[in-house]
Amino acid sequence: MLLLSLLLPALGAGSVQKDPGSDLHVPKSVSVQRGLCVLVPCTFSCPRGGCDDSSPAYGSWFKGRPGSKAAALVATNNPSREVPMRAQGRFQLRGDPQSQSCALVVRDARSADAGRYFFRVERGSGVNYTFGNRKAFSLEVTALTQEPDVYVPETLEPGRPATVICVFDGNFEECPAPSFSWAGAALSSRGTGPTTSHFSVLSLTPRPQDHDTNLTCRVTFAGSGVSARRTVRLGVAHAPRDLAVSISWDNGPALQPQDTVPRVQAQKGQSLRLLCAADSQPPATLSWALGDRVLSWSSPWGPRALALELPGVRAGDSGHYTCQAENRLGSQHRSLELSVQYPPENLTVLVSQANRTVLETLRNDTSLLVLEGQSLRLVCVTLSNPPATLSWARGSQTLSPSQPSDPGVLELPRVQMEHEGEFTCHAQHPLGSRHLSLSLSVHGEPLELLGPSCSWEAEGLRCSCCSRAQPAPSLRCRLGVGLWEGNGSRGPFTATPSSAGPWANSSLSLRGGISSGLRLSCEAQNAHRTGSGSVLLLPGQGPVG
Repeated sequence: MLLLSLLLPALGAGSVQKDPGSDLHVPKSVSVQRGLCVLVPCTFSCPRGGCDDSSPAYGSWFKGRPGSKAAALVATNNPSREVPMRAQGRFQLRGDPQSQSCALVVRDARSADAGRYFFRVERGSGVNYTFGNRKAFSLEVTALTQEPDVYVPETLEPGRPATVICVFDGNFEECPAPSFSWAGAALSSRGTGPTTSHFSVLSLTPRPQDHDTNLTCRVTFAGSGVSARRTVRLGVAHAPRDLAVSISWDNGPALQPQDTVPRVQAQKGQSLRLLCAADSQPPATLSWALGDRVLSWSSPWGPRALALELPGVRAGDSGHYTCQAENRLGSQHRSLELSVQYPPENLTVLVSQANRTVLETLRNDTSLLVLEGQSLRLVCVTLSNPPATLSWARGSQTLSPSQPSDPGVLELPRVQMEHEGEFTCHAQHPLGSRHLSLSLSVHGEPLELLGPSCSWEAEGLRCSCCSRAQPAPSLRCRLGVGLWEGNGSRGPFTATPSSAGPWANSSLSLRGGISSGLRLSCEAQNAHRTGSGSVLLLPGQGPVG
């Protein structure tokens, strides 16, 4: 019976060995990418000592289902069997069936290679074993996704030769070598260096214009026609260039001004973001400065862009901003002028009276006291950007500026009583307007009266009287009950008036003496005030005031 069971399988090539003593160890599923190779590990055992025979052992791998006439031989060590052309050289029985090894190598995998594979062993005269479908394995052929690895220095020095290596890591040494090719603007006519089955060496001398250009290594598998490639960007050392500055307001879209020194406007309270970036190799150190004061900076190992955040800009944030990019090969900078706009603030009036200057911060309806006849200069000042338009009004009437070049100045060379009233400074601005009102109160100057005073002289009695006031007063003298104004003579009396500025003077001369007591009085008067004084003249005596 044992002999019969061993002979039956040999009667048909597609017979399947079902002896429980036989076994085959192989992965149930194997995957390989197109064009690549794979080693399928495999060992087997013979039923009931069938492997003890010293006769040669032949192993064969078939594609298909065990027992099917469509099964195709793909690899064998049996010299009497011919492998079809499509499988020759690509499928190889690497294991030694004599040592119960059935390892299979699949090279240059193709999509048509996908399917199930089973193993058959032949030993001695008419003895063979076909391991059934349960011991078969499935081969999956996927698209080629593996790429070569390219090793290039991080920074290439212009004019200095450099070496670039492209490596394609095969599964094992027996895999067929692909062909290597290079493409890129930096390539010279020197071509590539040595190429082995796994890597290719490229020598190149980079130029400054080769920075940021592509260099591609391609590997091609001739049998399947598939290829894979890897592209890298070259970094050639150069000083910072193409420095760009962009601005965004309140988290809005960024704008990139094109002017050489752009003027940027922002309203007070807005949030502003200034972004600076430069192309440089090695990476540059970036910095932002306001005038001579550095506000922020970045390290060469940080981000390639530097942002300056200005939340809630203020008037003090206006100024000249500069971004500078610098590395060991040079530097580049770009500036912008920031103007923070805001409506009038700190509206004040500078008050100058009678050549005295006092800075006062006046509130609305503040009363300003001025003496009549004095000079008054009011200067309205405010902080705003752009500058506010200033004007003065008295009541509802807009006043013409005292100085057309400076409409915030109001001058009253001589304050009069009719100037009393409300004066308002208006500061007009596109972002808002303000005003400040003050009430001008005019006080008349006190009237001063000196005299009358009299003295006896050789010619007779001489009396004088003077008065000072604003406006200048008029003087009149009364002698007894008679009124004396102006100049002229009355009997022995002669009057001589004079005036200068705020002063009015009058002198009275008496020739000879007087026979009885006589009262001399002086009266001073202007539009606002009056004053008087008198003396009693006695015969042979001096005046009695």
